[in-house]
Amino acid sequence: MRPNPLKDAFASGAQALGAWITTSSSISAEVAASAGYEYVCLDMQHGLMDYSDTVPMLQALTTGTATPVVRVPENHASHIGKALDAGAMGIIIPMVNTVAQCEAAVAACRYAPDGSRSYGPSRVIGVEGADYFQHANNDVSCIPMIETEEALTNLDDILAVPGVDAIYVGPADLAISQGLAPGTKEPAFLDALDAIVAACDRHGVVPGIHATPVTARDRLDRGFRMVTVTADLVALRAKLTDDLAFVRDGLGQPSEGSMY
Repeated sequence: MRPNPLKDAFASGAQALGAWITTSSSISAEVAASAGYEYVCLDMQHGLMDYSDTVPMLQALTTGTATPVVRVPENHASHIGKALDAGAMGIIIPMVNTVAQCEAAVAACRYAPDGSRSYGPSRVIGVEGADYFQHANNDVSCIPMIETEEALTNLDDILAVPGVDAIYVGPADLAISQGLAPGTKEPAFLDALDAIVAACDRHGVVPGIHATPVTARDRLDRGFRMVTVTADLVALRAKLTDDLAFVRDGLGQPSEGSMY
């Protein structure tokens, strides 16, 4: 099996930083793969891609060192299995609100006797090696999302499910479920984040969260150990805006890249 920086960070207690890809571009995936992040996630839930886009993007990720992660469209065994067979080494599963939903997510990520994943590693066995089956249950990260009040109510029970490596907070949906707006800094929202980290510490589960370059430092300081720093469209929009302002008005920061 190849090195898995995300899993290595989980095992060592280190913080893992990631990038998020929402566009159906293997070039974007390739650039992100070599940028130095511990993981790169391809977003099949809200991203502008489907399975036929995701496979070549997973191929592009193998050009770098980042662990390839996929957020599947929903908590369904077929979505999870196909992403794993295509080469994902971490699966983020949205809207996991109950113990039963968490158990189903874990089962879909693991071969028997630990789960019910069907065997058919079409691409991943060629990438990760002939010993993939022997290591997959330990090396693949199952990462349910905590993003509702219902999930918060069931948090300790969800975290107690065997096979959960990490959880991943969807801050926008969590805020909305609390009756707040995405991007809120209300104490109730921040208290929920702290409660999630504390619960993860009690259960030995890695706390993860979706962040931005503005919020990432705060989330790391709060104890989150898997933090997405930026996304492709976010970074592109910010750099286009900054470069225009720099040239037009002498404001912002210029691009350090070059044109050919």
